Amino acid sequence: TKKMYKLTLYKYVPHFLKWRFWMTTNEFDKYKSDREYVVNDAKLYKKYQDNDGFTYTNQAKCFRLYHMLGAHKRFTLNADGTRNKKTTSQKTQIDGCFHIIFDMLDDLKENGVYDKSNIIIMSDHGDKGKAQWGTLLYKPAGSTGAYKTNSAPVSFLDIPATLAQISQWTDTPLEQLQNRYNQDRFKTKPFEALPLVSGLDFGQVARIEAELVNWPGLEIMVRTNRYYPEKDLFAHVLGYVAEANSAEMEKDPDLAMGDLVGKAGLELELEKRLRGHKGLYQMEVDAHGRMLAKSLSEAPSAGQELALSLDRDLQQAAWDALAGEAGCVVVMEPDTGKLRALVTSPAYDNNLFAAGISRRDWEALRTSKRYPLQNRVIQSVYPPGSVWKLLMAVFFLENGVDPRETVFCGGQTKLGNQIFRCWRRGGHGSQTLEQSLINSCDVYYYIMAERLGIDKISAFAKQCGFGRPTGVDLPHERSGLVPSRDWKQRYRKQVWVRGDTFNTSIGQGFTLVTPIQMAVYVSAMLNGGDLLKPQLLEDAPREVRGRIPAELGHLRFVVQAMRRTAGGGTAKVVGRHDADMGGKTGTAQVTKLKMTANDRRLRTAELAYLHRDHAWIATWGSKNGKTYVVIVMVEHGGGGSSVAGPVAKKVYEYLFGPDTAAPGYRAPEAPQPAGRMLGTVSGPLPGMTNDSNDPPKRRRR
Repeated sequence: TKKMYKLTLYKYVPHFLKWRFWMTTNEFDKYKSDREYVVNDAKLYKKYQDNDGFTYTNQAKCFRLYHMLGAHKRFTLNADGTRNKKTTSQKTQIDGCFHIIFDMLDDLKENGVYDKSNIIIMSDHGDKGKAQWGTLLYKPAGSTGAYKTNSAPVSFLDIPATLAQISQWTDTPLEQLQNRYNQDRFKTKPFEALPLVSGLDFGQVARIEAELVNWPGLEIMVRTNRYYPEKDLFAHVLGYVAEANSAEMEKDPDLAMGDLVGKAGLELELEKRLRGHKGLYQMEVDAHGRMLAKSLSEAPSAGQELALSLDRDLQQAAWDALAGEAGCVVVMEPDTGKLRALVTSPAYDNNLFAAGISRRDWEALRTSKRYPLQNRVIQSVYPPGSVWKLLMAVFFLENGVDPRETVFCGGQTKLGNQIFRCWRRGGHGSQTLEQSLINSCDVYYYIMAERLGIDKISAFAKQCGFGRPTGVDLPHERSGLVPSRDWKQRYRKQVWVRGDTFNTSIGQGFTLVTPIQMAVYVSAMLNGGDLLKPQLLEDAPREVRGRIPAELGHLRFVVQAMRRTAGGGTAKVVGRHDADMGGKTGTAQVTKLKMTANDRRLRTAELAYLHRDHAWIATWGSKNGKTYVVIVMVEHGGGGSSVAGPVAKKVYEYLFGPDTAAPGYRAPEAPQPAGRMLGTVSGPLPGMTNDSNDPPKRRRR
């Protein structure tokens, strides 16, 4: 927390001058003759002349006196205590001492003295609604919004001029201040402050304080405010707090004007646990609503202290690995569901919102083409590309496809007048299921998917957790899309065609997923099929939200294929000699393939940025009993192996340290930490122990 300055307006409580309020006895007697006073039953101070320098001699005081009818005059006093009518500003020496207007009373410590119009004549309170010694306030009865004198409502404040001055001080648009005043004026009690501008810097505070004496009714409040030292590194996870709006206050009766509530991220999702409970005072008031006594009936309690599962240094390593690219990284423990890193780039400084974001900063964030306000891990949906083949491979095995059956890939296949291409121009030749995963052959999936049909594919994908939220403790998570015949007919008013099945089989077409859904699915393949809720709290229990409807042997088959893909296939960029690694790359098309005149596909550098492919890689790594799933997605990055792969590699270098078993590795001259491995995993991972007679080969690099 840190201090934050807020400019507030007491709508019906104008402040008097900052100096003490003094009157000669005859001035008080004259005033007293015009009013009937009601003195509270509190003990009264007996003497004030010798307390805190209250005795002044041979001094003149020039001050602004607010008359009870709302008029004010600036005047000086003659030596005999009468008002000087010739001048309005000249100081005059006064022989003798001034007397505090109530020095004949015994105690003014607690409640002050009121007249019959409910006007506070003097009080020593510094609370809102009351002032220090010498400050003349007025406190209207009830909630009418103005006090009454002789049945005529009078306002001490020139609201339009006051708001115009605040606009000048703070560079806040006048229209914005007027709207806030008009919206909130009836939401506060008459004696409560109405916040107008938050997040004043020290320079503004100094300037305003110097002029507040001329603007009664305004006050600067100092309060603690949430401060996020990591700024954009954790902005999408933590979110931010800001003042509660009308809808939030109507929904939650515990909220009041000026209360801070969570607006995004964990601040919003865990608001009830973080906020705590307000204390309660029991107050005794008279018929005019004046407080006579106050006692604490219920002590306030702080909110819970929550420890996140995220690792700050791992988060930083993943952020640095993205190097400013638009994309995201998810690091998850497959056996517990604990998230160790959740990075979205670009992001924003959440302190801007906590302090009250300016119109200029808001417009810059809102209109940015890089969408820094979007949490790409849970709120952005993308075609998964070839990482979808991890699901399709399990689906094929569950539906009776022989993994030894081959499909010939000549680089393309025809469907009527359409040509569906493989990413490799010359094709892959004959491919088994395992080979199709290692080489990411598209034609294999076209043929097998058409054989089984979209209805079975759609049903299986939904059972695997796609098309619905994962349940992570972050707001506004999107579900993605698993297309089906019914969906296309309902929303597109079109029938399903065979080409749609081809596209779905390789993660293209209408298929959309979030990166965190892919992390949950890969984790499930490793832990035996449990679809776990991703957890952001360190003490959160393991929560199973579903299961992959597949045999354990089929999951192990795909895990083994991922191991071989990292050893020498398209995901070899993450392969290591000192750890057990697996991966699957994906390159997801954003638009239809762009071809040159000689039937050559345009390279990434030749395409406009928004037409470039998204780069995916889904990986896992295990070393010394510690296992992690790392998912990387780079928007418009191009190839998964060339762009997303190096990002994942850097994340594993942080987790496991440098690959000391790699050929040609030379230890650095200065010792470096061997990396950090987080969390624990119970039991061996399915497929991690290689029981086959054909162990995977590691290619030397």
